[in-house]
Amino acid sequence: MTQPIATVLVLLLVAVVLFALEKIPVDVVTIMLVVGLVLTGTLNVPEAFAGFGNDIVITIGGLFILTGGLVKTGVVDAVGRRLHRITGGDEFRLTALVMCVAAAMSSFFNNTTVAAMMVPVVIGIAHRAKIKPSKLLMPVAFGSILGGTCTLIGTSTNLAVSGALGKLGQNQELAARHALDPAVLAPFTMFELTPVGIAIVAVGLLYMLIAGLRLLPARGEAGSLMDQYQMREYISEVIVLPDSPLVGKTLAEGNLSEMLDLTVIGIIRGKQGRLPPRGEEMLFAGDLLLVQGRREDILRVKKEAGIEIKPDFELSRKDLEPGDVELYEVLVLRGSEFNGRSLRSLDFRDRYDLTVFAINRHGMALLTKLSSVILRFGDVLLVQGRKEAAERLANEGQVMLLEEGLARHGREDKRWWAVGSFALFLSLSMSRYYLPFEVPLVIAVLLGVLMLLASRALLVQEMYEQVDFRLLVLIAGMISFGTAMERTRADQYLADLIVQNFQAYGGLAVMAGFFLLTVALTQPMSNQAAALVVLPIAIKTALALGLNPRSFAVAVTYAASCSFLTPLEPACVLVYTPGRYRFLDFVKVGSPLTAAVFAIVMLLVPIFWPLK
Repeated sequence: MTQPIATVLVLLLVAVVLFALEKIPVDVVTIMLVVGLVLTGTLNVPEAFAGFGNDIVITIGGLFILTGGLVKTGVVDAVGRRLHRITGGDEFRLTALVMCVAAAMSSFFNNTTVAAMMVPVVIGIAHRAKIKPSKLLMPVAFGSILGGTCTLIGTSTNLAVSGALGKLGQNQELAARHALDPAVLAPFTMFELTPVGIAIVAVGLLYMLIAGLRLLPARGEAGSLMDQYQMREYISEVIVLPDSPLVGKTLAEGNLSEMLDLTVIGIIRGKQGRLPPRGEEMLFAGDLLLVQGRREDILRVKKEAGIEIKPDFELSRKDLEPGDVELYEVLVLRGSEFNGRSLRSLDFRDRYDLTVFAINRHGMALLTKLSSVILRFGDVLLVQGRKEAAERLANEGQVMLLEEGLARHGREDKRWWAVGSFALFLSLSMSRYYLPFEVPLVIAVLLGVLMLLASRALLVQEMYEQVDFRLLVLIAGMISFGTAMERTRADQYLADLIVQNFQAYGGLAVMAGFFLLTVALTQPMSNQAAALVVLPIAIKTALALGLNPRSFAVAVTYAASCSFLTPLEPACVLVYTPGRYRFLDFVKVGSPLTAAVFAIVMLLVPIFWPLK
């Protein structure tokens, strides 16, 4: 192994570890990787940042905007909510329906968006049908992932591979060395992946109905939210004594949260009854404060704060949901400004007029010192407040309400413009079949975006909010990293390792080796990153062995979508906490599904894309 190869592989290993740890955002890791390539002399500056000028980055950004238009106008939401009108209480039929709908929608929309829209709907259906949510939510996530394999735009991974494939096809040195037909490494067409994708969906659906339902745990809906979060152990009623230093101060000035690790969730005062715990509310002697915190903390500070625990207090549901105040669960979304910030830094209570009682993180309920907890994607917050406040929070797009009945305010009068914009993009993307010329995919996307903006179905100021810039940075950076692997011949080194271990068993075995390598890398890395790392290695291996490189590219594409083994795929993160799943639930249910997809790909890819 030469020094340049070692340098590139070390950088790759560091990136994989950082991706897996999730301590640093993926886009920052990608930028660090690109900077590392420049500082080590592996690439010069123009080469290192060439990926950021790739048209596939603009195409994916445009698709985010088109999908955002469908979300903003309520199209995706309306499709998901039609489910409850045609479902009964049969678990088997419900599973089949939610998986089919999720797969069909994610063939054309981002699978994470589809999962996000369907989660509250499915929770509502499960509640009415008296079925545990865990029996339906994982099928929704898996259905959305499976459906993404059916079209070019089903996932950003497909688009990323297609763009990288086209870039490799433009490599004149590679084409001349292997006497390549340009069509062999041309970008994927819109429905090129569909035949095998439909088979993958069908096999996944059959597996979930025959075996998956038996493997899924039965969790969720275990009594009220108060019981699920075991709130009784952390809620007490205290009396403000006449000599308390809190008397005459506002709730904010009393600083119970920061100084004493207690959260006031209600104030009960004589004839005035219960008052909301606003920061400007003045405290008086004799006030009863409903506080959240550990009982030992209250006992520790009762002299200092001049408070006394009411001994005969027993928490009931009306204490947490008085009048028009209710409890809601909200899930922190990917790309939300809540990620990486605490409730204190967000000024959450005053900003949204809601009180956070607990944070559920992957099945673990956090009930103390909540104001300082750093929020993450997938966290579920148990909040108390009025319905209007909860809806206002959800409509900002930072969180998702796990409550089907609450209103979603969309621009309903603009829905057909959003649908028309997406239809324009789809029709132009297939122009090669009915026009004498082909409209480039990036132009088709941009024309759809322009129609969307011109109709005001999506406002200009909202446009950039729809784009996941972290993903665009990741794809651009990994394209540049692919150039580094090619330049140093690190890709050839890894290809030789695969060939040495699998060539003796034939070309199909070599392709299977790349499939398994991609699946392994998608667990710690993002799907797109794993696909873009493996693709150039697989292509060059196929060419060296005299095999069809397109077969290998397709296999890598399907493999990159097989994120069933762990709950690290964004669609799985969205159902992890609402379904009360454990990490091993995904391993148990996802492993056979991964094996089934592997078998289908190995069987059908050589038929549609012959190895020779």
